Amino acid sequence: QVQAVESGGGFVEPGGSLRLSCTGSGAAFDGYAIGWFRQAAGREREGISCITWSGDTAWYVDSVKGRFTTSRDKAANTVYLQMNSLKSEDPAMYYCAACVSVAPGVILPSSVAQWGQGTQVTVSS
Repeated sequence: QVQAVESGGGFVEPGGSLRLSCTGSGAAFDGYAIGWFRQAAGREREGISCITWSGDTAWYVDSVKGRFTTSRDKAANTVYLQMNSLKSEDPAMYYCAACVSVAPGVILPSSVAQWGQGTQVTVSS
């Protein structure tokens, strides 16, 4: 199973930016597409991005497309999520996990995904 630790969350005003990091443990992290998921209070967890093992291809849901960018540093076993133009609808606990993109705009955790502690993102003026 794919395990990782998320970091980089915090408090930001609307329109601000944050960069989240997801660092995998050992060889189990390599070879898998890695996605970012978020869960706001009272809502289902949703997949928002997924990047291939090579880092050449990434998918996004419409709500973050054009504002969020995911990238991958294989040497560092780390996947990033650069979040720009943060909005009032973005606050949530953000998690990374192995992912699959099953259809345009539909990102799901893969069968080997494991959930870590997550990192909290708060957007408020």
